[in-house]
Amino acid sequence: MRNLIALVGALLFTFSLSAQMNQIEFTEFDLDNGLHVILHSDNSTPIVAVSVMYHVGSKNEKVGRTGFAHFFEHLLFEGSENIPRGQFDKHITNNGGANNAYTSQDKTFYFDLLPSNQLELGLWLESERMLHAKVDITGVETQREVVKEERRQRYENQPYGTFLLKVLENSYSDHPYRWAPIGSMEDLNAAEEEDYKKFYQDFYTPNNAVLSIAGDLDIEEAKKLVMKYFGTIPIKTANIYRPSSEMAPMSGVKRDTVYDNIQLPASMQSYRIPALGTPDFYAVNMLTTLLAGGRSSRLQKAIVDEQQLGVATGNFAFDLEHPGVAVAYGICNQGVDASAMQAAIDAEIAKVQNELIGEEEFQKLINQKESGFIQANSRVSGIAESLANYHMFYGDANLINTELDRYLKVTREDIQRVAKKYFTKDNRVILTYLPKESTP
Repeated sequence: MRNLIALVGALLFTFSLSAQMNQIEFTEFDLDNGLHVILHSDNSTPIVAVSVMYHVGSKNEKVGRTGFAHFFEHLLFEGSENIPRGQFDKHITNNGGANNAYTSQDKTFYFDLLPSNQLELGLWLESERMLHAKVDITGVETQREVVKEERRQRYENQPYGTFLLKVLENSYSDHPYRWAPIGSMEDLNAAEEEDYKKFYQDFYTPNNAVLSIAGDLDIEEAKKLVMKYFGTIPIKTANIYRPSSEMAPMSGVKRDTVYDNIQLPASMQSYRIPALGTPDFYAVNMLTTLLAGGRSSRLQKAIVDEQQLGVATGNFAFDLEHPGVAVAYGICNQGVDASAMQAAIDAEIAKVQNELIGEEEFQKLINQKESGFIQANSRVSGIAESLANYHMFYGDANLINTELDRYLKVTREDIQRVAKKYFTKDNRVILTYLPKESTP
């Protein structure tokens, strides 16, 4: 009876979420210079998000010049030919707004959140970033030190901080995904002003970007402003560098041991998974949610709560344009060996491979996905980002309304199948983190 009540409750929750998922209307068009523009009008609050997504990330970099995409995320806040150094952010904050940016392996994304009567300001700022950015030795040297310090704090001086670097370099042998967006210290030190100027000319062009605007706007007026600020930016006619998606398959287990400034051992393992947008990616994504999506997930319940082997555990997938990786990890409790943690994680993955998950647990996964979609698109900044992302990497901005259907098509059998296909014991990277004092 309790299971029946829980299942009915889950179904009612699903119906409630579905009712909240209103269709997101938008207008999209291309300028003559190749810039793709997406406009979404939502007059419920006097706020507008102006965003530009560039199809350039760390995978577009070359050996010896890594970290450029992330470096530019910093550098392009320096100013432009028409914006004095250090004044870019002040234009936003002085008008009651906020802005930010991030870089991944596949993209660089900038957004400005402003009062809707400052839409023109946001468009001017982003057009300056695209056409007139200040790429000179003063800004390069300033941001070089900022980025190097970020690398030290986030990776080198953080407990377990190098795990991402280690996962990638062991998971990929011949593809630029083998380095993280932060790049290496050696490359950051070696790069010169001309290297950065060329990178800007190669990738910060209208035909390599999506301008996505969402919020309190008039569509026709917004079109005019877009033409005013972006219509005359010249197109890049040369080919934009895109690395091949071909990569050598993982062949057998790769092991690496890291002696870190930590107190507790940890076990981390990664598996090669399909690229975003492919049918199997949706099943793998649901598998990672099953294993580590919240306090009631399988790894948390079994390893942390019941067996008390670890203080933290998880599993997440990199949703990348080319085949990515899924990482499972566990940080041990005092006195627990990393090999015991690895065995416990393996056991939970084996359960998914050997036993079909129950209907109630499967329904919980569906609820989590629906809730995630609603949260992602509950703000205009999230809508602007989703529209740009779906156009750039899936070729269909309307997936903002329909991608959830792809998750709903995933069956329990699909989750079991991808667990067997991709989470294999003999085709993975195993990282063991041990305290420095145990270094042999």
